[in-house]
Amino acid sequence: MAKVFLVRNRRKRLEQGHPWVYQSEVERIEGEHEPGDMVDVVNHQGHFLAKGYINPQSQMIVRILSYRPDEEINQEWMTTQVRRAWTFRQRFLPGIRSCRVLYGEADFLPGVVVDKYEDVLVVQILSLGMEVRKDWLLQALLEVFSPRAVYLRNDVHVRGLEGLEQGKGFWYGESETEIEIEENGLKLVVDIENGQKTGYFFDQRENRSAIAPIMTGWGAEHGISLQPVEEAGETVMKPVDKRGKVVKNPFWDGAEVLDCFTHTGSFTLNACKHGAKKVTTLDISDHAIETAKQNVQRNGFLHRVNPVVANAFDYLREAVKENKQWDVVILDPPAFAKSRGAVKGAVRGYKDINLNGLKLVREGGYLVTASCSYHMSPELFQETIQEAAVDAKKMLRLIHWSGAGFDHPKLTGIDEGDYLKFAIYEVTSR
Repeated sequence: MAKVFLVRNRRKRLEQGHPWVYQSEVERIEGEHEPGDMVDVVNHQGHFLAKGYINPQSQMIVRILSYRPDEEINQEWMTTQVRRAWTFRQRFLPGIRSCRVLYGEADFLPGVVVDKYEDVLVVQILSLGMEVRKDWLLQALLEVFSPRAVYLRNDVHVRGLEGLEQGKGFWYGESETEIEIEENGLKLVVDIENGQKTGYFFDQRENRSAIAPIMTGWGAEHGISLQPVEEAGETVMKPVDKRGKVVKNPFWDGAEVLDCFTHTGSFTLNACKHGAKKVTTLDISDHAIETAKQNVQRNGFLHRVNPVVANAFDYLREAVKENKQWDVVILDPPAFAKSRGAVKGAVRGYKDINLNGLKLVREGGYLVTASCSYHMSPELFQETIQEAAVDAKKMLRLIHWSGAGFDHPKLTGIDEGDYLKFAIYEVTSR
């Protein structure tokens, strides 16, 4: 096996658990090797550090598979890794049927992502080394999950950086490409063929549930209170508005919510489930809003949701001009910073939407905001929100802070895994 010698004066990232070796860290390579081959990674003195597969064309020249010199990387090893990953999910998400079951480096299988939608698996192979071993991967997936079908979503540009072709289609078996799943007790349709990434974003599962406490308790803010009312000769407590009229809406105590960048409507569905009175759900994509409408109807929430196709930046600005207000404003945008060089522009984008979002929150209401740009550090994201609050003349109280869910574990030695930031702020004027 060829040996990759690392330079002497380097940051000890590998020893801290980082799963990649960069070109700039390599001093020399001894021994013959082909792209995708297994190699030993050693320090400048030749002491073994790890083993992984090599791709000289990639900036990440070696991706680590094992830290044990005697561990064989073969079909049995692959199946064991997949089974361990699934066992982990079953421990922390008991009874789960749809989730991310393989999360690349965090599951010690770099360069591969697998999402499970009921009995269909959707796979993305993102590296040459895993492409070379894809037959092992397929066999492992079939053995561990016995899926009805396996669909490849290799239509991602990062494959080009590895010298791989793009494409998509069924890898094993066949199924419909729109699949109904259940999350947080809600039914959703996922488009595995044309949806973003593999079709759905599982990483916000727990965060979607976290909005439950702020979806009710708004009756008084809307001028409604429980009052004694004579009914059929008896005195009963009924919700009554300022005019003294009995309110028949069963969700009279629910929040009025604005959900921006809704994608397939997942936050909207959770808002309705937990008692929201009215949700304006917004996305720039007609396809996304159509999917969201299907999901809303599937769960019986149609009468409480107002779907809007619009650019969120423009909609927020216009809503501020019109002095509109909501009890809860949710901002879950796509990644604004896809490279380190895009961070400055991303900061402007995050500040823009959060500044206007804050202006649209009623006094004492809540801003729910997120960033999935890993180039945007948690500290920078919080600083940006605070700057927006200062400009909006708002005081913020942080109620909830988290990242990705249980099926997106994070290796502590790699900053790139800390990509999702999610916060709930209480908003008051100053």
